[in-house]
Amino acid sequence: MKSVISLVCSLAIFQTVGAGNSIPRYFHPAPNLSSRQIQRELGRQLSKTTSILGQNDNRFENSIVRWDVVAVPRIQVVIEPGQESDIPKIVKYCNRNNVDFLTYNRGHGFPISLGSFNGIQINMVNLNHISVKPGGKSAWFGGGAYDGQVSRYLWDQGYVTTTGSCDCVGMMGPGLGGGHGRHEGLYGMISDNILQVNLVLADGSSIRVNKARYNDLLWGLKGAGHNFGIVTSFEMNIYPRGPDTWHFHTYLWPGSQLTTVFNALNTFHNNGSTPINMTINFGQFYINSSVSATEPSIGWTFAYRGPAEEAENLLAPFNAIQAVGDIQGDVPYPDISVAQGTGEEGFLCQSHNTIRTITTAGLQVYNVTAQQQIFDSFKQHITDNPQLAVAGLVVMEGYSTAAVEAIPSDSSAYPFRSDHHLVYFSTILAPNAKPSLIKQSWKWANEVRDLWNNGQPRRLPNAYVNYANGLEPLEQKYGHEPWRLQRLRHLKAKYDPHNRFRFYNPIV
Repeated sequence: MKSVISLVCSLAIFQTVGAGNSIPRYFHPAPNLSSRQIQRELGRQLSKTTSILGQNDNRFENSIVRWDVVAVPRIQVVIEPGQESDIPKIVKYCNRNNVDFLTYNRGHGFPISLGSFNGIQINMVNLNHISVKPGGKSAWFGGGAYDGQVSRYLWDQGYVTTTGSCDCVGMMGPGLGGGHGRHEGLYGMISDNILQVNLVLADGSSIRVNKARYNDLLWGLKGAGHNFGIVTSFEMNIYPRGPDTWHFHTYLWPGSQLTTVFNALNTFHNNGSTPINMTINFGQFYINSSVSATEPSIGWTFAYRGPAEEAENLLAPFNAIQAVGDIQGDVPYPDISVAQGTGEEGFLCQSHNTIRTITTAGLQVYNVTAQQQIFDSFKQHITDNPQLAVAGLVVMEGYSTAAVEAIPSDSSAYPFRSDHHLVYFSTILAPNAKPSLIKQSWKWANEVRDLWNNGQPRRLPNAYVNYANGLEPLEQKYGHEPWRLQRLRHLKAKYDPHNRFRFYNPIV
């Protein structure tokens, strides 16, 4: 009965959003697509550097590789536009032919809503230009620019900007959902630094969105932007690059140090008062066979914007905790991600063609009791099912958040500025994993999420939209205040009345 009620409610929403259509377009069967036909009908309208790839093209498989295969969109044809001006033509073609389209920039999204897609993928790989504006206050980026590329290019020009913390991830994907990273304590998130965007709407029209024009849409793009259009290029603030070297320090602790570690982390962060230059720290519970094959270890890494002496003074409480291993060093900013394991060749950027079960939460402080329970459950689950021993990963991220919290909460669609830590649980399984193993991993994932949320009983559960698996209620992804969802639905009805952008954690 519950599913029937949900369907009736969904239909009611569709009728409201898509006024004028008795049957929304996405209830029509998807056509079978031919790359040759698309090339014949559309190709001559597009720039000469555009590629149209069918499933028999030897480039096709590489162009659709995803970070995981939990909910795989069905890609029939890939179009790699050579210029921004190609994208409106592609969208209009799809609309005329009742074809769904999905924008792709390096394939790191994993919500279950992606699994409902069947149509043409618009791969932004060619649109990765960067141009610093005269005066050095801002730069224009192509919609296909990605974190590592941006960090390296700007550093060489004498600048930095706010990117995500993993080099392999497309910049605008996380940016449309907020975008946490190493510079947020100084400058805010990616979305906080967006000045204007060139956007293709669902009807194929192109607009420039900024404070002077479409200010209402600019608000929605900064936190829920996946729902409203295709960003073909964008202008962002940039900043002088700062110290020539950053310091990193990575520790490996045994589980027996858990209470000491998390008490020290809570004191260090001081409920959001993290030293601004201690830009990011994050850690994991995971099996490190050099320490123990039956009990998880605690790996943790810190990045400091500045010299080792300053950093190590702040890290004295962690240096006092007996570790089984540690490493530290000084590197230029573009190399800090490599040092911390989030470079393009790092572990977190790998494991394509795997099944990931993911749950997430947002925290203000670490509940030490909950952390111990999560650690103990790790031991129990791998005892019950040894196949999960190398698959389980509990990840906890902490940031310097001063600039994020200084921005008024109602100034953008991003809703969770008081979350000081992003945490998620993941198991990484082979594509041919047995259903029973997948079921057990989801049980474990939900258990960890619930322990995090139960550890902060006075707060409503939050799920950072860029880490959400798509099963969470809308309020957990887009904000608990009723006015937020009301405003987002109004924007949806205004700018995407037929719900063409519904494949990444949709608000409708």
